[in-house]
Amino acid sequence: MIRRRFVGLLVAFALDWSLPAAADLVATIERVKPSVVMVGIFNKLGAPQFTLRGTGFAVGDGQTIATNAHVVADLNLTEGTTLVVRASTPPDRARPATVLAIDKAHDLALLRVEGGALPPLTLRDSDTVKEGAAIAFTGFPIGGALGFSPVSHRGIVAAVTPIAIPSGNVQQLKGNLIRQLKDGGFNIFQLDATAYPGNSGGPMVDAESGEVVGIINMVFVKGSKESALSQPSGISYAIPANHLRALLASRP
Repeated sequence: MIRRRFVGLLVAFALDWSLPAAADLVATIERVKPSVVMVGIFNKLGAPQFTLRGTGFAVGDGQTIATNAHVVADLNLTEGTTLVVRASTPPDRARPATVLAIDKAHDLALLRVEGGALPPLTLRDSDTVKEGAAIAFTGFPIGGALGFSPVSHRGIVAAVTPIAIPSGNVQQLKGNLIRQLKDGGFNIFQLDATAYPGNSGGPMVDAESGEVVGIINMVFVKGSKESALSQPSGISYAIPANHLRALLASRP
């Protein structure tokens, strides 16, 4: 009987300890979703009309959208095709967008979207993020193949690590790695969570506060970090938010 009571107390304590964290995450996701948008190209005569290229999120005045630079690179916009962003929470029309600024070194871009302002997310000093910090990210994985509803994942910051590590031999040196080593590189967040190509450009937030601490990246970082691997590792990465803060501050 005593043993049963002891086990019951342990279970109750564990449930009580986990409930606030779970409640915080539910509230965080609800706050973040209205700020997250699809970034893609739209052609009224196309089939499909909308093609997803990645995820973005509102910052600043709510008409500025942050995403990865590679999401809006090499668009090859033909007549009748425009760059657009589209919110899904609540559902919204595709809004024309223009590229405001590009930071190739950190694979970041700022877009200007037409129409009313979206609720902007707050950017936190990413230097305060430590390994083991609880994070979450929301986006549109697998290029919309699973539908255009925002999907959220949670995890922790597994490591704060250099974006480029010198390879063991010359054969393993590739374009992104050479460029990053030449530029001096910078630290990125390695995540204990699974992101997919469609998540690129989405916000990585503090699981409790909802403040943006990083930008999910599935192409640019892997080209440098995993250049020596013959097979993808499945590890996910994020660019620290301080580089986005610097890009915003550089705008007049």
